[in-house]
Amino acid sequence: MKLAFSKPTQSPSEERLILHQFRRIGYDGLQLKGSQYSPFLDSPSQWLAECGEQAGAASALIVGGILDEPGTEYLRRVLRFGEAVGTEMIVFCHGASRENQTAEDLKRYAQQLSDLGREAAHGGLKLSVHNHFNQPLMTPRDLRVFFGAADPETVGLTIDTAHLVKSGIDDVAAAIREFGPFIDNFHLKDIQDGEFRVLGAGRIDFAPVFDAIRFIGYDGWVSADEESGADLETAMTSCLEFMKTGLAL
Repeated sequence: MKLAFSKPTQSPSEERLILHQFRRIGYDGLQLKGSQYSPFLDSPSQWLAECGEQAGAASALIVGGILDEPGTEYLRRVLRFGEAVGTEMIVFCHGASRENQTAEDLKRYAQQLSDLGREAAHGGLKLSVHNHFNQPLMTPRDLRVFFGAADPETVGLTIDTAHLVKSGIDDVAAAIREFGPFIDNFHLKDIQDGEFRVLGAGRIDFAPVFDAIRFIGYDGWVSADEESGADLETAMTSCLEFMKTGLAL
């Protein structure tokens, strides 16, 4: 397994800390939020200069949006940028409201994202969809419909632990075992009283989560998706140790 870190940044100094310290702290890669790469979409060489062309600095790009024409074109721009900077994976959060979504809508999204995943593969990238509270892909039921219509060769699944719990799914391990054939990325995040917490500081019992990751024979990226607001460098260190201990790495 390879361990990554992801966190929204509030200032240029925080961005520099993440970009230039993640390997020293012990991570294999970063999964970048949109604001951390979007200013460079049309100038990937400038982004490479900013990050010093470190291996893993853009192991994944997280992008939110909807699948209308402008949203699809934006996603294609991210794909082109990712190819240019050596990204492995694009993680897509479907930003449409969950209200009034139907099974037919989910099947349509599955076809659209399968086609976009084929485009991504031509550039050496993988496309992965992210379960998310109050979005079309929120619950296991949504994921069953989606992956019943998607091409699993071209679109995978990023499991976010806290978004499952926030969506009312307490047995995260069961979801991991059910969707193991589709999972190609993990966002590990804790939650308490509706607020995201540093890994290990919330109410999620991660022991069965780690057991389920091992059970499915997973050997890909596992990212701490840190959105608690805690001190950045402290969170980077504690999340890494939490994952290494839990995964026995």
